[in-house]
Amino acid sequence: MSHAVANAELIYSDLATEADLAELVDVFVGEIPQRLAKMQDYAGTQDWEGLRRLAHQLKGAAGSYGFAEVTPFAARLENALRESQPEEIILMQLNDLLDICSRLRSGLPV
Repeated sequence: MSHAVANAELIYSDLATEADLAELVDVFVGEIPQRLAKMQDYAGTQDWEGLRRLAHQLKGAAGSYGFAEVTPFAARLENALRESQPEEIILMQLNDLLDICSRLRSGLPV
């Protein structure tokens, strides 16, 4: 597990202070559990292309919603899938992505 994932701090959007974007960030964060569940489903059925597509989508979306920290994790998973790396590498990259995404929060830190 990478050092960044082991650090359990919550991650807030860089856009959290933008009042007109706060609702969009909230919707994005609210959809994360469903996205992650779908990724786990794809991994469980070894639908590597479906998983690659979702990793690619999350890579772009996370950055767009102010969660730049997620982008490299999604990119590593996408690259592992594109390169047909061994399943253990793919699953390790997926777990790292799931870990960091579980720390995403909307709103401002208290």
